[in-house]
Amino acid sequence: MKRLIVATLSGVLFGFVCFGMASGGPEPLPWMIGVQIILSRTLMGFALGITKFDVGHWTIRGLIFGLFFSLPLGFGGMIAETPEFTPMMMFISTVFMGMIYGFLTEVITTVLFKAKI
Repeated sequence: MKRLIVATLSGVLFGFVCFGMASGGPEPLPWMIGVQIILSRTLMGFALGITKFDVGHWTIRGLIFGLFFSLPLGFGGMIAETPEFTPMMMFISTVFMGMIYGFLTEVITTVLFKAKI
């Protein structure tokens, strides 16, 4: 139970971090995209907390979950029109940051709070 709570709260935290980074542009981010970002990262944290899927090491597990749970958000980000990012750059950066968030969620859950799988 401890693992589920810590991982989900970490996902919420990184959802707001991701939302803050996405809101850094000149135009305000639509609220429904903000909700999508926060819920996507929260769902990733929840999945990391509840599943017992073992791939050998917690670092790889965090990266894999971050990858898979960021794909829908990455494809959705490809339709955004920004002068700073091409659609492919938006996809790659979204998925890459998702992998980092997955890794950091595992660091917080497994290393800092010592909540084993």
